[in-house]
Amino acid sequence: MIKTFRHKGLQAFFTTGNLAGIQPHHAARLKRQLVRLDLAKQASDVNIPGWGLHSLSGSLSDHYSVTVNGNWRMTFTFEGEDAVLVDYQDYH
Repeated sequence: MIKTFRHKGLQAFFTTGNLAGIQPHHAARLKRQLVRLDLAKQASDVNIPGWGLHSLSGSLSDHYSVTVNGNWRMTFTFEGEDAVLVDYQDYH
């Protein structure tokens, strides 16, 4: 279950469907990814073909990333069986 978000716009989209804080053309894919992440109990549960799940390194070494579109990624980590610190960002 998703417990916490870093990105307030993504949180609003997940809880209310409000597109104001995200790229509108990402909405369909983000919705699928968020629904799957909400059901996930571990990162491998989000390992869907085409999503490019991978672990991050450096200061985010305990986080995972999935591709939304182009440079846009959704990142997260797990505390027990809960997804936390869910973020939405444009990697340059």
